Amino acid sequence: MAHASRLDQWLWAVRAFKTRAAAVTAIKAGQVEVNARAAKPAHTMRPGELVTIQMGSGAGRWTRTLKVVEIPPSRVGAPLVPQFADDLTPPEELEKSRLREPAFPGWRPRGAGRPTKKDRREIDELGA
Repeated sequence: MAHASRLDQWLWAVRAFKTRAAAVTAIKAGQVEVNARAAKPAHTMRPGELVTIQMGSGAGRWTRTLKVVEIPPSRVGAPLVPQFADDLTPPEELEKSRLREPAFPGWRPRGAGRPTKKDRREIDELGA
């Protein structure tokens, strides 16, 4: 595969999206801008460009800001991402990403332990 010079390939390569298809969908929906302008998936990426991505949905919406450092040859491991992208996301935006609402009522974060008796009653009410 050639160097990830397209916007959709770059977003996928630096792990902003899990798949290229998800990156293309976000770009076409207008959730991704390059240098404060709407871009197309085939936009040629260059070092120094600023990419802003609208992440999440509804009240849990937040903006991620990345600066292109270099173009990776392909998808890179998470520890190598800083070589190719600077994350310039402000701390308050990162806080929004952590405070997003649960996926659905009764949702429990992984590792939260077993539901209490009160939790179980609330879960049962959802099914009734």
